[in-house]
Amino acid sequence: MTTLQGLRERIDRLDDRLLTLLNRRADLSVRVGRIKREKGLPVVNRSREAGVLSRLVRESRGPLTAASVRTIFRTIFRQSRKLQSSGRHSRKD
Repeated sequence: MTTLQGLRERIDRLDDRLLTLLNRRADLSVRVGRIKREKGLPVVNRSREAGVLSRLVRESRGPLTAASVRTIFRTIFRQSRKLQSSGRHSRKD
């Protein structure tokens, strides 16, 4: 039988992995921002974001709803744009 504590420990491990992956993504996003600045491109690319969201919603097998997937990734995109605009890594708020 799975216990509440056991499930929470599994969630904690997944959260740690998610954080690692999000920081890797953020690092790549900073690098993308540098290239965009060098090429004079805007930080925001709505068509790219829409395409990524469509792909992710299509690939999601649940239990997250399409709306939840969009909300989560729009938040990730917003934070990525902030990193791209600043051009630097930040560990402080």
